[in-house]
Amino acid sequence: MALLRGAFWGTPRAMIAGLLLSPQTIIVLASSSTAFDVLNYINPLIGSTNGGNVFAGSTRPYALAKPVANVDGANTGGFATDGSNITGFSSVHDSGTGGNPSLGNFPLFPQLCPGDDVNSCSFRIGDRATPYVADATIARPGYFAVELVDGIKAEMTSSEHAALYRFQFPSGNATQHPLVLLDLTDLWQSRQNASVSVDPGTGQLKGNGTFLPSFGAGSYVMHFCVDFFGGKPVDNGVWVNNRAGPEPKDLYVTRGFNLFFLEAGGWARFSDLVDNTLTARVGISFISSDQACTRAAEEIPEPASDFDRLVTQVGEEWRAKLSPISINPGGASDDLQTSFWSGIYRSMISPQNYTGENPKWDSGIPYFDSYYCIWDAFRVQHPLLTIVDPVAQAQMVNGLLDIYQHEGWLPDCHMSLCNGWTQGGSNADVVLVDAYVKNLTGIDWNLALDAIVQDAEVEPLEWSYHGRGGLQSWKSLNYIPYLDFDPIGFGTNSRSISRTLEYSYNDYCLATLAEGLGKTEIYNKYVQRSTNWQNLWRDDQKSMIRGNDSGFTGFFQPKYLNGTWGYQDTIACSALADFCSLTTNPSETFEASIWQYQFIVPHQTTSLINLMGGDEAFISRLDYFHSSGLADISNEPVFSTVYLYHYAGRPALSTKRLHTYIPASFNNSNGGLPGNDDSGSMGAFVVFGMLGLFPIAGQNVYLISAPFFEEISIRNGLTGNTAIIKTVGFDSAYENVYIQNVTVNGATWPRNWIGHELFTEGWTMEITLGSQESLWGTRTEDRPPSWTETTTFSF
Repeated sequence: MALLRGAFWGTPRAMIAGLLLSPQTIIVLASSSTAFDVLNYINPLIGSTNGGNVFAGSTRPYALAKPVANVDGANTGGFATDGSNITGFSSVHDSGTGGNPSLGNFPLFPQLCPGDDVNSCSFRIGDRATPYVADATIARPGYFAVELVDGIKAEMTSSEHAALYRFQFPSGNATQHPLVLLDLTDLWQSRQNASVSVDPGTGQLKGNGTFLPSFGAGSYVMHFCVDFFGGKPVDNGVWVNNRAGPEPKDLYVTRGFNLFFLEAGGWARFSDLVDNTLTARVGISFISSDQACTRAAEEIPEPASDFDRLVTQVGEEWRAKLSPISINPGGASDDLQTSFWSGIYRSMISPQNYTGENPKWDSGIPYFDSYYCIWDAFRVQHPLLTIVDPVAQAQMVNGLLDIYQHEGWLPDCHMSLCNGWTQGGSNADVVLVDAYVKNLTGIDWNLALDAIVQDAEVEPLEWSYHGRGGLQSWKSLNYIPYLDFDPIGFGTNSRSISRTLEYSYNDYCLATLAEGLGKTEIYNKYVQRSTNWQNLWRDDQKSMIRGNDSGFTGFFQPKYLNGTWGYQDTIACSALADFCSLTTNPSETFEASIWQYQFIVPHQTTSLINLMGGDEAFISRLDYFHSSGLADISNEPVFSTVYLYHYAGRPALSTKRLHTYIPASFNNSNGGLPGNDDSGSMGAFVVFGMLGLFPIAGQNVYLISAPFFEEISIRNGLTGNTAIIKTVGFDSAYENVYIQNVTVNGATWPRNWIGHELFTEGWTMEITLGSQESLWGTRTEDRPPSWTETTTFSF
């Protein structure tokens, strides 16, 4: 069999043969190699080290079931290529998150007990952790395989709500009975209590556990159902700490004395394995273990023979999901193409569709969860889904409104049926308004307005996980004060600068929706409040970097309740100083410095430019930011700053700046992301960069830059129309990256931005490139819209 380009990254042919690919799977792959197959350009291992925290295992688009190996190293997404040890194989994960590891519940671990003695097996995590053979790891859509150094090989694939594993044990161990344990834990070891019941006849394992969300409040209950196939049951039972026994068959375990973590679970041993292989089917449910069993049996009715069918089926689902997009690379490298397709792929891993799995309510509206977090995802991930999968994005918008109707607030972060911590503003507002200005259909926009007004006007008692805090000061002082007095609600009393900026844009988005719905009074109120960001601008503030004056004057600063200025070092929370988060080193800006936040005024960038001294001064400040180490491309607030040159009439510099990050920080390697993928946000940034567009979320605006491919077409999932982006003068060496001219449907397009009509109406945009900067898009009237009190927009 010829190796397929991109299918098995650097895997020797002998390794592939040894990883149990069946003849049927080989035939499917070989037939795909005769023509373009998008699966050959998806590398799930991009970001599997260097802090990307991606999920590298098998998943269908937005699916609940996500099996992969868990490691004891950088295990936020389960698996990592960091040389750590495998501790189990679990069926649910999140992707690209930061902070505590998420999910990874109820891992299985296969092993051979020394002397065939159950109590000689390794049960505890630290004891059973086993290195894996790095070169034998295979990850592609719908399939993950790895080999432990003890010779046990594991393959896995998935349906919507269940995972299917094949564990192959080394030959020559006829006297041993392979054992598979289930651990009542998760990656974070947050379990509060759990239970397992073992069927003595079959070894089936059923149970549930109560766990904590990795970045939120409350708890959730998850249920499991594990069935084994391909072997004869020998014995089974439960284990606690490092001891196991065949009796009892049922176990209930709490967290442990004084809240220390007690390790426990169930186990089963088998004999007479066919081809030394044991198959395990794992169903997962948030409703009940019976539902987990039922769905697993429905989706994987013949586990002994369904593995290849599932692999093929998952591949077909991904091909169908990605089919609206096509590219003519024009000589662009396979690595760049792989970064592009892998970015789209990762943007469709989460949020996850938990429809029918929400124990709190069932309104008939598709229910999505695993929003990690909207603060990260609203900027590029959701705008990308609006283009490539508008049906799913509309479902997510309706799902957010459904959460509002049942929980009283739009979430800013939501996972495992729990509220996550709010990082900045109420940024689900931006997601809703972005969908509105881009004409997503089937959404109750009056309900959306009610939800956003609730965020803007009513402070919840616990604004740490939904809504906005400090609204009393916001309404009376027109900024969020430093050390605010806020007896109405409670949250982390920090981030006064970044919250002021984000609340300003949230209010602008509210005004946008109100204006569209003909609510003039509401529009006038909130468009005025959207200017509040200016109240924290200090004209005389300087910035010292390593003891030297940066040469720039005028920065945001915190302000007390009495109107006097506080102080935060302008480089605090930057890559040149300490990282700032909610729980460690909280500051007046969140996860970024004042240097970074000074550019985050997406609705009034022209006013910001004037505050900074005009176009040239603004460009000089942007250049300094990106070249001094202050810009942290690993965090989402910096994304838009790459393109802000458009607003100063120098769109060519945006493209030039983008090429300093792609492929240097975003590439087709295991460490090919600069930081947490954040549910696909890093991937979406790459995709937009290569499309030659950048979205200003909440506005009908895409900034135009030079594409990375000769031609791209995208079919709209709602209208059926196809947008085409062509380049003239394209060269794959990327010396011609400066736009000389743009036409849309054959007519000259002088603006350096375009609207979503490009996609809904299926326009053809032709971009002529050259090696030198031109005058295209430089005139004041051709720059992106920026609101002022006298602004009127027309498209």
